[in-house]
Amino acid sequence: MKYNEPFKLTPAYKDYLWGGTRLKKEFNKKSDLEIVAESWECSVHKDGESIVSTGINKGKTLSEVLKSNKDYLGTHPKKIGKFPILVKFIDAKKDLSVQVHPTDEYAYKYENKEFGKTEMWYVIDAEKDAKLIYGFNRDVTKEQVRKAVEDGNLTKYLQRVDIKKNDVFYIPSGTVHAICSGALVAEVQESSNLTYRLYDYDRVDKNGNKRELHIDKALDVLNFKSSVKPIQPLRVLKFKEGSAKELLCRCKYFQVFRFLINSKKGINYKTDNLSFHILLCYEGKGLIKYNDVFIKVEKGDTIFVPANSCELTISGKINLLDINS
Repeated sequence: MKYNEPFKLTPAYKDYLWGGTRLKKEFNKKSDLEIVAESWECSVHKDGESIVSTGINKGKTLSEVLKSNKDYLGTHPKKIGKFPILVKFIDAKKDLSVQVHPTDEYAYKYENKEFGKTEMWYVIDAEKDAKLIYGFNRDVTKEQVRKAVEDGNLTKYLQRVDIKKNDVFYIPSGTVHAICSGALVAEVQESSNLTYRLYDYDRVDKNGNKRELHIDKALDVLNFKSSVKPIQPLRVLKFKEGSAKELLCRCKYFQVFRFLINSKKGINYKTDNLSFHILLCYEGKGLIKYNDVFIKVEKGDTIFVPANSCELTISGKINLLDINS
């Protein structure tokens, strides 16, 4: 029986005007860009594809590899026909725009059959007093929001939430939101790049132009009801010898676990035939061994583990997000 081998990915980089330099300085991201706002760690999206950097498919795009190895996805993701998720690191030196993402149904109808965008954030680090915007602080109407955008006072309706390291937030499509300055975040989302901006602080890009807003589309998809202030969910670390694991988020698009390993001899790891897994390293370093092959894993690295993988051994002191569909 054939067992599939894991491989490391090299991300695509984005230099949005709100980004910083932490991903280059602290996460060893190799980019010619002065600013790295986002690194698209595991992506087949046309706006930024990941590249395989180890193994027999080194140098190919992830989408090329998955097209020629359909069993890598597993049986569950095949039901929706294409690679379902996108995983990022995000360094917010400044506030991101106030924005909203569409549902699958809206995106399919109006955005050339694209996915919508539901997402999850895991806060890797946060400066003192860092915040995010999550939903409206009261029920509002479409007319109220449109007028507030026109008058430049939309922020009076927005709910601000304090954040700290190790927090987790689930953001369904339709929820107005923004990551604010001082946050370093891992994002797991549907494989989509559809963002409708409502407000961007009247900022201009490097060419002196204001970024495009998408008021009408945003108003089409917004949830105008007030959002309950997000409370951190009850999380239970389940311990085994050399490791611990806890569920951070589960929805119909993805599930995400925090996976902590502290083992010199290593722990065994293997995927079933249902789904691929993505191991996103946000702290520490270690080794993944299979057969006679070793893959070094350090803070900032991302490993794709196909469905029905060979038996792996993961050793070292390393903190991961373990993501699957």
